[in-house]
Amino acid sequence: MQSNTTCSDEEIYQVRKLEITEKNKGFMELLQQLQFVILYRMMSVIEDVASSKIVATGSVFIEKKFVRNCGKVGHIEDVVVDSSARGLQLGKKVVGFLADHARLTGCYKVILDCSADNKAFYEKCGFKEKEVQMVKYFI
Repeated sequence: MQSNTTCSDEEIYQVRKLEITEKNKGFMELLQQLQFVILYRMMSVIEDVASSKIVATGSVFIEKKFVRNCGKVGHIEDVVVDSSARGLQLGKKVVGFLADHARLTGCYKVILDCSADNKAFYEKCGFKEKEVQMVKYFI
């Protein structure tokens, strides 16, 4: 005997928080299809020793991925040079320092997001355009 009732997707698929006891429901296998965990963030700075002022900074966080045998990826963010120190190649030094840090910690690649206005700068730092960035703002 076949039932005439059908279930909607809302009844079949429920969104909720993961419970710690659910590791045997295919969760780990699902994670293997995506990224894994952020290991840590490292901040770098450049100080003008004459004035004792920080004039440039940036950060890289290291993320462990399931792809490439749990390889690591570096994400460069928040690179800024004080307006009084621009044109001195300090941004390039910060980005190089962060990329070197990612390489030395075993990352198989380092990536970043930037505006179209900053694309040429990052190309001078050895980066190339790849794929598409998507965003959804909440504020």
